[in-house]
Amino acid sequence: MNPLIRNIIAVVIGWLIGSVINMGLITIGHGFYPIPGIDPNDMEALAAIMPTLTSEFFLFPFLAHALGTLFGALVAGLIAKSNKMRAALIVGLIFLIGGITVNILLPGPFWFAAVDIIFAYIPMAWIGGKIVQKLSS
Repeated sequence: MNPLIRNIIAVVIGWLIGSVINMGLITIGHGFYPIPGIDPNDMEALAAIMPTLTSEFFLFPFLAHALGTLFGALVAGLIAKSNKMRAALIVGLIFLIGGITVNILLPGPFWFAAVDIIFAYIPMAWIGGKIVQKLSS
């Protein structure tokens, strides 16, 4: 298989696996910390209540974003034929764009947006890429 095609497939599969992990952790988080009287699928209700939520409601979203990115980057790096770190970082960039979008659509406290955007995406993708480099050497 052409290495470029394989690398593109690696990024897509990494993004999909990371997304499944992300959504799974978000769903689990709603079970551990349900927001009283709010349907977690009602984006307008979530957007209205987000700024008033306490820190425990942001634990699972952060873990979802960080671990989804980490494992997605890891999978992309493992599948990629070449440029494994680049594949991992592209997955991180895709998740970063999604994270920025979610922080705009569901604006929570500033501290969460800052921690989420700074620590959950590119650093986790870089760690995933480093793990792949260690495994590949």
